[in-house]
Amino acid sequence: MEANNINPEFLAHIEAALDQIRPYLHADGGDVKVLEVTPEMVLKLEMVGACGSCPMSAMTLKAGVEQAILKAIPEIKAVEAVNLTPMALV
Repeated sequence: MEANNINPEFLAHIEAALDQIRPYLHADGGDVKVLEVTPEMVLKLEMVGACGSCPMSAMTLKAGVEQAILKAIPEIKAVEAVNLTPMALV
């Protein structure tokens, strides 16, 4: 895992929250990878597999991934994907 600057215990908590939504991502051939948590407590993720190019990735990120994280880890203020395609941002 390439997660930078994240305490291993905190990273495990993030991964546990993501594991709650991963079965849905996997069902469509996708996943997410934790990259970093900024000093402002923004979790940066990479959408991988089918999620990396899906036009619905922005909705999946906000309605699924971000909600799962914010519910489980209130310290996180926002979740951003670093690689959403321009099509996904429309």
